[in-house]
Amino acid sequence: MQNQSLKNEPEKKETQSQEPKKITLQVAQTQKPMRLDVYLTQQVENATRNKVQEAIAEHRVLVNGKTVKANYKIKSLDTIQVTFLRPPAPELAPEAIPVDIIYEDNDLMVINKAPGMVVHPAFGNWTGTLANAILHHLGTDAEKLDATNLRPGIVHRLDKNTSGLIIVAKNSTALHKLAKQFANRQVEKKYQAVVWGVPDPPEGKIATNIGRSIRDRKVMTCYEYEGKDGKAAITEYRVQKRFDYFSLVELILHTGRTHQIRVHLQKLGHPIVGDVTYGGATTRVLPFSKSESFVKNLLEIIPRQALHAESLTFFQPTTREQLSFTAPLPPDMLAALEKIERVSSSKDYE
Repeated sequence: MQNQSLKNEPEKKETQSQEPKKITLQVAQTQKPMRLDVYLTQQVENATRNKVQEAIAEHRVLVNGKTVKANYKIKSLDTIQVTFLRPPAPELAPEAIPVDIIYEDNDLMVINKAPGMVVHPAFGNWTGTLANAILHHLGTDAEKLDATNLRPGIVHRLDKNTSGLIIVAKNSTALHKLAKQFANRQVEKKYQAVVWGVPDPPEGKIATNIGRSIRDRKVMTCYEYEGKDGKAAITEYRVQKRFDYFSLVELILHTGRTHQIRVHLQKLGHPIVGDVTYGGATTRVLPFSKSESFVKNLLEIIPRQALHAESLTFFQPTTREQLSFTAPLPPDMLAALEKIERVSSSKDYE
């Protein structure tokens, strides 16, 4: 049935090209010499070597302000500026993808997003997203939204591998009003995370400035000062349950920077279990017997960051009634916690 429904979908059309993508990278001081095209292919998300070489040949890559060839060997602290021409994006199409809608009215839906689902289309994920599912669910009502920006009704976002609650507007008026609540910080967002170790003190506030790393544009990092590199980011945390070598932490966002919780917990020294990007998926040796196999198995149980958007509180955009919703921890996080709790209560220590 699923294959048949996909065949009946309208043929995807192409929209106009987006603006060029411009990025700046600074080569790390410890970086060994490497061909420029190879380095950029590794550093730039969704870049292919052919696309990189094309950009270099068309003089859209500058190293220290000068054009170079693809075989140029990068050096420590080189500054690289790249302009990529974005290909046209396919038009967003409805897809019959099941989603867990926990609330719906005339203005909005609250969806419990599964881990692994991309929220809106982007390079490498043009189909199978929450946005595709939304268009299918709304049917003709989707005409009340502008779908040309590939984000129909999506007020905020969650990372692909973060599970939990997300609000979707069903008309442009609701979208505008909900977006204003987020901008004015009137929406309360609580998350749950399983982290390495136990934060000390067990509750507090993390306040930094977050922006993209100049050495790796796919990664966010903390900056000392607010400005063009970083924007103010504030996260409250509280340990809900502590184990010997892990803890379950509740987090409240006061700002909404990209990867905010993940970056802040890494800075705190307690990265999220399973977080490949921010240090939570590295194998660690714990002080008890068979810890190596325990950690390996744990990271197989939770092969993504153990982060869940647990609750949302906001105002209904038309009635102004305050709405609150909670989503229980997903099965993979529950299984990870169960395994952690078993080893914490075990006497099998060295």
